[in-house]
Amino acid sequence: MAIFLDESSRVVVQGMTGSEGSKHTRRMLAAGTRVVGGVNARKAGTSVDFDEVTLPVFGTVAEAMAETGANVSVLFVPPAFTKDAVIEAVDAGIGLAVVITEGVPVHDTAQFWAHAQGKSTRIIGPNCPGIISPGKSNAGIIPADITKPGSIGLVSKSGTLTYQLMHELKDFGFTTCVGIGGDPIVGTTHIDAIAAFEADPETELIVVIGEIGGDAEERAAEFVRDNVSKPVVGYVAGFTAPEGKTMGHAGAIVSGSSGTAEAKKQAMEAVGIKVGRTPSETAALARAILTS
Repeated sequence: MAIFLDESSRVVVQGMTGSEGSKHTRRMLAAGTRVVGGVNARKAGTSVDFDEVTLPVFGTVAEAMAETGANVSVLFVPPAFTKDAVIEAVDAGIGLAVVITEGVPVHDTAQFWAHAQGKSTRIIGPNCPGIISPGKSNAGIIPADITKPGSIGLVSKSGTLTYQLMHELKDFGFTTCVGIGGDPIVGTTHIDAIAAFEADPETELIVVIGEIGGDAEERAAEFVRDNVSKPVVGYVAGFTAPEGKTMGHAGAIVSGSSGTAEAKKQAMEAVGIKVGRTPSETAALARAILTS
């Protein structure tokens, strides 16, 4: 099985008519994703040709859902407009909103995250590569040709490390890979994905990729200790990061002794998670477990 996204998912793209939205819509279609339309209020009623597929453009997410049965939205919307776009998707009742946009102000994310609480929408992102269930559906910008369907579940803060682990473990393949994003506030956490992988009968092993800053990995370790029966391996990016300097993602910053890669590694290993010091070492740990 897959988590959050599968072959029955029907995807609309908010921002499909823009350059990034158009480019990645084409790639999602090539990966077999059931993209059913786009949303752009200024171009409602038009259509866009993608090779052999012509997709309609709707004025609102609610209209797109009513006309196509869409239950997933992928957002390629400029940062200044992302908050309103996510709130629109949430108010329409979309099941999953995948927010690719980088540079969303943290207070905007806090507002749309709070708006979604108690409603039916799961948010992934912002500042993320999206989610892929290989061979079934791909919502976002993750390359679809670097892995295959299999038995590993992957959740990661980092897009590029998601791709690297997918490639290094392609001989085993993946049920679903979730890029949750590296901002200080994200809609779906490590814990959310780990819980879903634990409940998925086809996921045999879980790979968790974290990075410096915050305490998400420590909290995920506590969750694994208390709730997870499947083997888990991990990697934490940033072992050489200097204190007080943001490294790549907005949330990747060490403050004093808090949030260091070594502290996260120790917290994860204390609950039985095997942690590599490099992505390749992490892949080797996963491979050893799956072949034992």
